[in-house]
Amino acid sequence: MTNGFEFSRRSMIAGSAALLGAGAPALAKELVAPLKRPPFPIEDDHGRPVDPPPPGYYDVARRSGPGLPVTPETERGGWVTSEAAVDRKGVRYKGPGPAPANLLPWANSDSARVVTQGLIPPVKPLLHLHLRDTIVCLGGDGNYYMTGSTGDDIWKANDGVELWRSPDLRQWDYLGLVWSIERDGGWERQWSVRKGDYFRAVWAPEIHFINGNYYICHSISRSGIAVLRSTTGKAEGPYVHAFSPDKPLRNGIDATLFGDDDGAVYLTYGGAFEMVRLKPDLSGYDGEWQPVILDTPDLDPTHHNKKCVHRGYKDIGFEGATMFKHDGRYYLGAVDRFHPNRYSFALATSDKPFGPYRDRYESVPCGGGGNIFRDKEGRWWCTIFGNDDEAPFREKPGIVPARMDANGHLVADFTPRD
Repeated sequence: MTNGFEFSRRSMIAGSAALLGAGAPALAKELVAPLKRPPFPIEDDHGRPVDPPPPGYYDVARRSGPGLPVTPETERGGWVTSEAAVDRKGVRYKGPGPAPANLLPWANSDSARVVTQGLIPPVKPLLHLHLRDTIVCLGGDGNYYMTGSTGDDIWKANDGVELWRSPDLRQWDYLGLVWSIERDGGWERQWSVRKGDYFRAVWAPEIHFINGNYYICHSISRSGIAVLRSTTGKAEGPYVHAFSPDKPLRNGIDATLFGDDDGAVYLTYGGAFEMVRLKPDLSGYDGEWQPVILDTPDLDPTHHNKKCVHRGYKDIGFEGATMFKHDGRYYLGAVDRFHPNRYSFALATSDKPFGPYRDRYESVPCGGGGNIFRDKEGRWWCTIFGNDDEAPFREKPGIVPARMDANGHLVADFTPRD
């Protein structure tokens, strides 16, 4: 261990890697061995528990590390570790430093058409950092905190939840691994099989400051969701399960929390298909799970992922739930695919937390999978991480300025900001 980072045996070849470019992010740019043949049939995809993989099975970094400042060389490019990586086809990468051994052509992966077509203003990453599902939270101490899915391949394995802190949304300090699967996990420690391979990775962790304390919700694919609580009242933790350490709260992914003005707290996940109220200290449920109804569905198939077909296009989205409030109205969102392939939040509104919801629309284009927040000046932002070829970078953290229009829709803001 060095500076809290886990280096694999591949770091021994750093000298030759330097020939490919200097300045690669810690842990996120080690050369990797040729991909091994999966030990299980690809159809083995229901998350059944298995013993851990043999030592050295995965030669990928399980943490992303602090990242690097953004320069003209790093404001584009990034990583594309899609489901294709599970199928052993490789990873696309564009940037400084050594490339992965299973490199695929970059092609037009960061076309930035969402910018050149005038759908969002120009945006750069906050850091040259391998991170998906970007979440930014304004904490009780006046600092901003950021987390997301980290490690070189979340379709296989990572170590847990990494955290960054900033006083101004510009300078970001790395706080390290604040929750470890192996050290702090309960049910999360169990390895399982996903698409024919060993799997154990935290997906889409979100940090929230609610009722005077910090909470992190997370998910593990094919297993379920959890809520963690800081034991110190500090964002860096340590964290323990707020409740239910021995089993997931629900079988799903992409958990999110919302704290209302009256102290009530709500939990939803996935495509925001259902929701439950929690106790104000998040120590348990304060009611039953209830289905979320969208009264006015958008039936245009070009506004949906193909996964929405079996539900008749009657849901807000298919994954990446988010929730916030403005002027007494509740905004509930989920990610969907908008033509040609934008990975964006669809938002709908209601005057009650459980709905019914109406008026579904695409919010900030390409701004799906993270969250929407207000800064210390009350200005709106939508996080972005680049999960489609329309985006200006891939799998890096970014924020897009946003505003409320005359219809009460959250949209991209083209007004210059300091």
